[in-house]
Amino acid sequence: MKKDYTDLNISIVLYKNSIEEICKLLNSLSNFNSKVFVIDNSPTNILASSVKNYSFTTYIFNNKNLGYGSAHNIAIGKSISTNTKYHIVLNPDIEIDCKVIEQLVHFMDNNLDVGLCMPNIVYPDMKRQHLCKLLPTPFNLVFRRFFPFKSLISKYDNLFKLQDADYNNVFEVPSLSGCFMFLRTSILAKTGGFDERFFMYCEDIDLCRKTLKYSKSKYVPTSAVIHHYNKESYRSNRLLLFHLTSAIQYFNKWGWFLDKERKEINKKTLKQLKLM
Repeated sequence: MKKDYTDLNISIVLYKNSIEEICKLLNSLSNFNSKVFVIDNSPTNILASSVKNYSFTTYIFNNKNLGYGSAHNIAIGKSISTNTKYHIVLNPDIEIDCKVIEQLVHFMDNNLDVGLCMPNIVYPDMKRQHLCKLLPTPFNLVFRRFFPFKSLISKYDNLFKLQDADYNNVFEVPSLSGCFMFLRTSILAKTGGFDERFFMYCEDIDLCRKTLKYSKSKYVPTSAVIHHYNKESYRSNRLLLFHLTSAIQYFNKWGWFLDKERKEINKKTLKQLKLM
């Protein structure tokens, strides 16, 4: 019997993904009753026939690559206009058990001061992905890529990624990954969704930061969600350029080195997690 989550919408953005990957995710989402928007940024609509086999999906072909945040905003706008209670942003390379959705809905229903949360995310070998982070400094997003002495930055990097946080308990965190964002739509309406100036990368950090102005963001220790995370920007010069361009846009918007708000938020997070 399907779980009834009609007050929850899900959006997935595609760009030349494999049919096998998409169907694996959609099969897992078929276990509960929610509307799933599949936004296709691919150059052709070759994926349409596979997606449309799932009655709960709404397939939208953009006929061009709008970018990650802009494409998700199409579905987010529909959630806002219909007053849908929750909206989930998902990557297509996710494997999810329906128990996770149930756990997150229960958590959000009982924590009205939280506008954004993320579940327990692991690699296919079940090792933890440290996707809960502090708000980044220019060193975290830009300069560390070119810093030659990697061993010297490992301690600083581990602190940024909150590697020593207690992932067995709920904790407050300022930056959560865009691969799985469980969002309260009323807060999304206040933030305006993703900033469409970011074509790819950093749009999730920006949305997290906007969310902090209206509500809390938290990590929730749910059942495991598998993310086939492959750090594409580390292997492609083109994607690295996108990453660096977005990082520059992010710091131009929020501040480079003189960012008092970032410093205060990160200090508060580290104190709460007893990491300083």
